Amino acid sequence: MRRSALAIIAAFALAALAAQAAPVATYSQNFESLNQLSSTALSADGWVVYGNVFNGGTLAYMYGYGPFPAPNGGSSFCDLDANQGGIDQGLQQLVVYSDYNNADHGNGNIVEANVYREMVIGAADIGKTYTFAFDAKRGNIAGASIAKAFIKTLNPAAGYAMTNYITADMTAIPETWSNYSLQITIAAGMTGQLLQIGFMNQATFYESSAIFYDNVDFREFIASGVPTAVMAGAELRQNYPNPFNPSTKIEFTLERASNVDVTVFDLAGRHVATLKSGSLAAGDHAVVWNGNTDAGSPAPAGQYRYVLTTDAGRVSRSMMLVK
Repeated sequence: MRRSALAIIAAFALAALAAQAAPVATYSQNFESLNQLSSTALSADGWVVYGNVFNGGTLAYMYGYGPFPAPNGGSSFCDLDANQGGIDQGLQQLVVYSDYNNADHGNGNIVEANVYREMVIGAADIGKTYTFAFDAKRGNIAGASIAKAFIKTLNPAAGYAMTNYITADMTAIPETWSNYSLQITIAAGMTGQLLQIGFMNQATFYESSAIFYDNVDFREFIASGVPTAVMAGAELRQNYPNPFNPSTKIEFTLERASNVDVTVFDLAGRHVATLKSGSLAAGDHAVVWNGNTDAGSPAPAGQYRYVLTTDAGRVSRSMMLVK
């Protein structure tokens, strides 16, 4: 498959940024304060770009170039656009697309554009969970072009080998704004590795590939708003498969008959879907979540909490939807 084959190679040769990268820290940007007319508006805010080219027939990696300060304007990588937002997005948005200045488009090769911010993982980050959240809507992406949002980690001590590549497929998202999120837990042994958050597009033959982004937010995840305490009288098991796509099964046991609600929340504590509501007898039960909201639209990739509510209280667990 093209997407899985190309994603593995997407971010080598990043040594030049290691000395510049800042420690993992909160980042929040709605792009409203950036000067749309300035060619350095995005690079001054810490954004950089890197290009990769793959053979259009064999998908073999050909070469990479960068990293470079993120441009603003022109036909390569990214731009600050205006008047593409809704009430929550304001006037200005980030738009990410392929590098159309690369003549390999005309040769039928696949030109990949990575637009991202980079940080260094410190010892204090080990064990913490970070959430990368953003708003997005479909632009003029067409043809064979694809787009993803990502969290990557790279190990400089092992030739910048990729140690994590967590993605959300943005290729076929709606033309209306929605919120999306990705999450990573920093494992032991990752001190000194590079962490990137950003967006990737692949295109060939100059096919359009733009996706709009806004309200980018990266911060430590601290659970709140959704109960996590263990509850007497009921057992809520881990969903399986997990991570999952397109559906997952949630099993639970009741010691006695009870009114029951099984509900899905996003990380901000917002209601996403009700999977079960009503009276159930004592014993084993199961529900399935197909990854859709109560309105019938696909929920974005990311981490969710599923909550079992009974007459005795509430208990919850986490699950990960991937796209």
